Amino acid sequence: MAAFKETKFPADAPVAEKALGWVDDRFPLTKLWNDQWGKYYAPKNFNFWYIFGSLAMLVLVLQIVTGIFLTMHYKPDAALAFNSVEYIMREVPWGWLVRYMHSTGASAFFIIVYLHMTRALLYGSYRKPRELIWLFGFAIFLCLMAEAFFGYLLPWGQMSYWGAQVIVNLFGAIPFIGPDLSLWIRGDYVVSDATLNRFFAFHVIAIPLVLLGLVAAHLIALHEVGSSNPDGIEVKENLGADGHPLDSIPSHPYYTVHDLFGVSIFLVIFSAVVFFAPEMGGYFLEYNNFLPGDSLKTPLHIAPTWYFTPFYSVLRATTADFMYVLMGAVAAYVVFIWLKSRLSTTVKSAIAGIAIVAIIGMLPQVLDAKFWGVVFFGGSVVILAFLPWLDHSPVKSIRYRPSWHKYVYAIFGLSFLILGYLGTQAPTDTKTIVSQVCTLIYFSFFLLMPWWSAMGKFKTVPSRVTFHPH
Repeated sequence: MAAFKETKFPADAPVAEKALGWVDDRFPLTKLWNDQWGKYYAPKNFNFWYIFGSLAMLVLVLQIVTGIFLTMHYKPDAALAFNSVEYIMREVPWGWLVRYMHSTGASAFFIIVYLHMTRALLYGSYRKPRELIWLFGFAIFLCLMAEAFFGYLLPWGQMSYWGAQVIVNLFGAIPFIGPDLSLWIRGDYVVSDATLNRFFAFHVIAIPLVLLGLVAAHLIALHEVGSSNPDGIEVKENLGADGHPLDSIPSHPYYTVHDLFGVSIFLVIFSAVVFFAPEMGGYFLEYNNFLPGDSLKTPLHIAPTWYFTPFYSVLRATTADFMYVLMGAVAAYVVFIWLKSRLSTTVKSAIAGIAIVAIIGMLPQVLDAKFWGVVFFGGSVVILAFLPWLDHSPVKSIRYRPSWHKYVYAIFGLSFLILGYLGTQAPTDTKTIVSQVCTLIYFSFFLLMPWWSAMGKFKTVPSRVTFHPH
């Protein structure tokens, strides 16, 4: 075994330098800093879309810290939970601020993540060699949804109680195992103290541990292959004499300042919401949630928090009448694959067979619309994971794609926003039809992507990144 050699410093070296050297001799602190940020070279043409990764990290830390302080006073008991939240709000010094920071942080987290995903969509950040980064990011998104769902019940307000009741009951639509699965999730035949305790355990311990591990994996994978950029060019293909990419700069201090500027703007907006509009008109904190949960009194309109509503709208759009439209859409898609796809006949036959089974299952005599609503609800989330393999565009960035591709993205984004809005509203016949149209647009965007993403006249991608200092 090699002998341990401690770094020697001059007698007059600063104490801080000696202390850091002592740590570095025993733990690679400086090396970790340099590898992950200090001397990590990133493309020099980052724009404002690239601040949302750092903002997501900031909000994650904010949620963990505020969550720790909330658990010091919260009581995970069905008889005490609502009053313990009221106690935090009214009696605990600065408790109202911690609670509002946590509730606003939950919505801010999803806003930032959705914008982060939008940037990936625009610039093709999920394309080779970054497929694994995208999959880790997708897993983080699933964890965030689970974390938000489990945490939503904890205040034990009216909307928390009934929202959890409705969502858990959805699992009951799964054939054979549905009722037992719902019972296992609740821990009781209705949402009760047992449900609250297990949701508290998942929200405070289990999901955060998984989330932190996924974030670490996401960052390690990112720094292994390098960051993408608005031009979609691999900067590692043009190296300088020092071995670093010619079109990259050290993250510190350049992107440290860049991200701190973004953080400053975010904190101003975040503080304005926390201090002046923490309920955000009932979207961040529903007014029914300021009433204690009552199993004998159902709210007039039950809806999940806004960040779930696009997918919830897909669920509500799947009515018995809409099933016939979906059956026709599945049949048309299979015909389209047979005519336009380059897949082998064996694969096409397998797809046709699955489609026939699905169409038979969509008949009202076989499986009801509620089951298929749950399937499309889950499918609308899971389909995001397949994005790296659905996009067949010869270029990554939207900058070099045909102009009409921008309209495709715009229509998709608008339909997603409409689905989100309709999910917060009480259903009507007109709103249901609009949500059904938007649901078809949402799935068509992904399922037809292998064809439309490769169509049109693409611009020539430069060999070096385009950058204009300002």
